[in-house]
Amino acid sequence: MSSVPLTESALPLPLIRRGKVREVYAVDGDTLLLVASDRVSAFDVVMDEPIPGKGAVLTQSSAYWFRELAAVTPSHFISADTDDIMERVPALADHRDAIAGRTTLARRTTPVPFECVVRGYVAGSAWKEYRESGTLAGEPLPEGLVESSKLEPPIFSPATKAESGHDENITFAAMSAALGPELAERLKQVSLELYTTAAGRSIERGVIIADTKFEFGHTSSGELLVIDEILTPDSSRFWPADRYEPGRSQPSFDKQPLRDFLDEYRQRGDWDGNPPPPALPPEVIQATSTRYQDAYLRITGEALPADL
Repeated sequence: MSSVPLTESALPLPLIRRGKVREVYAVDGDTLLLVASDRVSAFDVVMDEPIPGKGAVLTQSSAYWFRELAAVTPSHFISADTDDIMERVPALADHRDAIAGRTTLARRTTPVPFECVVRGYVAGSAWKEYRESGTLAGEPLPEGLVESSKLEPPIFSPATKAESGHDENITFAAMSAALGPELAERLKQVSLELYTTAAGRSIERGVIIADTKFEFGHTSSGELLVIDEILTPDSSRFWPADRYEPGRSQPSFDKQPLRDFLDEYRQRGDWDGNPPPPALPPEVIQATSTRYQDAYLRITGEALPADL
């Protein structure tokens, strides 16, 4: 793995957009190049400090799941193999260090403007809302749930997508009104099937997927694909199954050390949740990097290759 974190890529391809974590470049009219930097966001705010190895974990975790879940639904994924990508895109010949392990070649789509969140357990913002009002995105949940309770069955809980600022949980009815009931129902069913399939496979490796979010897009021919990243520590909440105990927050394999650090600042009133964020101490950066790589190891069964 590269010892120098990448905070921002600059490749000889047309830059389409620079997101919270990724740069998206145009390869041709049908193909995109996604570069996952080592930037990290929490509570929808990008931190000033990068997390070493993070971009490679996001890219290779997504590649693993795109392959594993191909039978559930098609995706935009073409390749995350550096040599293959460089052969397909000759303009990258002098940029191996910038793209190695962190780059995905993907089919171009028009994104659906909602995040498709699936919650298998009551945690994070879902627990906060439930504790206050017994609801999730304004819709009632069963009585008597405690923090980290398992939801049977898992709940589809869409959210608005925000390139900057905070995402917002919305009702399925609101999503249906915006997209039409047919597309909304299809997104719901595919998201639930992706989640339940992945959760079943992960529990065999001792990992609970508490919740996750999916994004979708349509190709120029109208085909619906799952896009962006999938089942990564950025888009999901992973818990060790052997330490699961309802009624409390759970230890996790995602960016929980970062969230916990920021929560302390917010509780003290030293940060209002908007940019600029507080500076991250080295121990939080290291703990977060370790969690990302541990998540990859536990879920895929393989360590992240050392040469990425």
